[in-house]
Amino acid sequence: MYDIRQMDELCVGDRISVSKTVTEADGAMYIAATGDFGPVHVDEDYASGTRFGERLAPGILVAGICTSVLTAELVGTLGVSIRDSFWFTGAVRYGDTLTFEIWISAKDEENRTVDWQASARNEDGTEVLKADATLKFPRKKVTT
Repeated sequence: MYDIRQMDELCVGDRISVSKTVTEADGAMYIAATGDFGPVHVDEDYASGTRFGERLAPGILVAGICTSVLTAELVGTLGVSIRDSFWFTGAVRYGDTLTFEIWISAKDEENRTVDWQASARNEDGTEVLKADATLKFPRKKVTT
């Protein structure tokens, strides 16, 4: 978990699949840390009147879980995000178990970048998140 992996250790097509249940505690910690007190996330009465009918986990929380899986399980800690695009394609409710599929889609040695994509699906198979992003890796240290 959270290995240091050099860019040359990564290949286009490398892939990981990890499942995680999104809990009330996950939502509470995220909301407390960010101040994202949107009523669809925290107010059951309000949320029950929306098209979702109940409170939802914040989308950016789900995106954060996705990037955590990427770093912990696939690419390691050296690359830093320089471009992130997330599409929230379905609602995530507290208690949903999501399966994140994450893969390396492109690699540019000259620019030291790795592109990755992801899809997250709930236990019913409904896609709830898509991602397309780029990591930049540091130059290798020169040894003399």
